[in-house]
Amino acid sequence: MSLEHDIKTMVESIGLTLYDTELVTENGETIYRVNVKGEGGTTLDQCVEATKLLSPLLDVTPPVSGEYRLEVSSPGIERRLKTPEHFRLSVGEKVKLTLKDKTKLRGTLQAAEDGNIIVETDEGEQTVDFGDIVKAATYFEW
Repeated sequence: MSLEHDIKTMVESIGLTLYDTELVTENGETIYRVNVKGEGGTTLDQCVEATKLLSPLLDVTPPVSGEYRLEVSSPGIERRLKTPEHFRLSVGEKVKLTLKDKTKLRGTLQAAEDGNIIVETDEGEQTVDFGDIVKAATYFEW
């Protein structure tokens, strides 16, 4: 089993979905970020609970050699979409896409399945193959 699989299993045990993990360096500090999503949003209490649950696992199976800081948080209202699962978790939200041919699309994500996504734009419904997406993110209209 992989570390990410173990993390996924643990966060699911408390009703959360693992969105993503990443290892970053900021201001000379190594940070292991675990982004989780709760049904209808993610609360601070859920992040604290996940941190307490994951800390012992990461003490035994660290994600990196050397010192690091664990950071458990929501992926945010505006977040990158990198995997088909990210798109499935974001159905109903506003998305912006850049495609291989430099086309830019903005609209509401209607569906994500079978290697495609469907986005409702001002020009109508657009079906996009996952392989044609270069960059994607959710966005919020303030």
